[in-house]
Amino acid sequence: MKQTIHYIFSHPNDTGVITFVLGILFILSLYHFLLYFQHKDKTYLFYSLYTFVIFLNHLPQSTSGFLSMLIEPHYGLNPFYPNILMWIYNILYFIFVYTFIDISTYSKKWHSFIFKTIYVFFGVMSIVVAATLITGNVRILYIADGYFVLFFLFFGLICYIPLFKYKIPLRKYIILGGLVLFTSSLMAYYFNAFGLLKEGQPYSIFYLGVVLENLIFSLALGYRQKMILESKNEAQEKLILQLKENEKLRGALQDQLEKDVLSYSQQAEAAKIDKLKANFDKEIAELKMASLRSQMNPHFIFNSLNAIKLYIIDSDKEKAIYYLNKFSKLIRKILAATREKEMSLAEEIETTKLYSDIENIRFENKIDISFDVDPNLSINTIKIPSLILQPFIENAIWHGLSPKKGSKKMTIKVESKDTTHLKITISDNGIGRKKAAKLKSKKIHKRASVGIKITEERLRNFCKDFEHSCSLKFKDLYEGDLAVGTEVILMIPLK
Repeated sequence: MKQTIHYIFSHPNDTGVITFVLGILFILSLYHFLLYFQHKDKTYLFYSLYTFVIFLNHLPQSTSGFLSMLIEPHYGLNPFYPNILMWIYNILYFIFVYTFIDISTYSKKWHSFIFKTIYVFFGVMSIVVAATLITGNVRILYIADGYFVLFFLFFGLICYIPLFKYKIPLRKYIILGGLVLFTSSLMAYYFNAFGLLKEGQPYSIFYLGVVLENLIFSLALGYRQKMILESKNEAQEKLILQLKENEKLRGALQDQLEKDVLSYSQQAEAAKIDKLKANFDKEIAELKMASLRSQMNPHFIFNSLNAIKLYIIDSDKEKAIYYLNKFSKLIRKILAATREKEMSLAEEIETTKLYSDIENIRFENKIDISFDVDPNLSINTIKIPSLILQPFIENAIWHGLSPKKGSKKMTIKVESKDTTHLKITISDNGIGRKKAAKLKSKKIHKRASVGIKITEERLRNFCKDFEHSCSLKFKDLYEGDLAVGTEVILMIPLK
């Protein structure tokens, strides 16, 4: 038995050890390449390329079996390509490691130094390869290879500094994997140089180090994915707790908002401008903090009160009272609506008009908002989910019309469809959904919007008791290839 094991590791090329190692490298390359397409994480791509280039570099070492038969016709095609592949997989090693630990989150300077050095080396390597190919002088490449080995040695030692300097959760895998490969390489070189082992055995030690290093890195990638999943689950749990807290505070906030809005209205109507100005600053700050825990959009409340305050500051008493009355009426309707699952179509239209009028204040009433309601509809008897249109009006104004230059129009059309459905169409001539999404992606602070998802869920729950189903569709409007707006179509069952 001992003789058999001794023979296997003494003749790695003949006994299939190298084929076994190459098989593992190829499987790791293919597996992590597929994971890259699943998770869209470049770390998997860099690791897949790293293992695949090592596979290609050691492929000529196989002198028996089907691998030898595949590559035998290509022996001698390029006598110095193993050197080039060795440089490339060393470059990929550094790219993988420092993308894997995301070094930029710990130090921008180290990130800049490491990747700029990699770019410079890649440029020098390209020049050396080009010079070798043009002149046909292989000696250029062999001379450069000696310098490159020294470069990788010192650069690798320097790059290990941040792994020990910063508390990086995954650094132990990188350090352990690098140490295993480095130790196996030194042992193989030492035993081979001094003839302490028979021919072939030092290579087996090196191949074992390669396999162990790659298995350690594979475990590291798996652990990293586990950390990402745990982080997502933790975020979801926090969100659920926050939503429960919002629900508890909403009742108290509703009563307080009603009292505050009525107080502001009385003060404005009584023409107590000086006192009102002082109270507004305090009340706006309080409402801003309280509205963060409410169901309404906090920016809407805060900015609406600020817009009304400007009228007060400018001594435009009539407009201040006019819009303050509208605002207080809207708040009362919203607070009343939150206690009911549904309301009449007439009340929904009135609430929507109040909301759009107040939103339009901040655009100096430059948005042309029109309502087209079928006169044959019994709007007082038709029931729909309360406040169902508000999220779509908000999206149209702030994401479609707000960034647009020139005329801005929005139309809300209400009609019956085949006597079984109520059809509500909200259309605008804004910038379109694609451009709006592009603008949003460029913002530094991105606020997750769940209004549309909640609305879809409310529609589904509302329609459970009806014979016919409901639907919600988004349509991008174009003139040729130019986006000219967005159209939202709601189909709500009548029977």
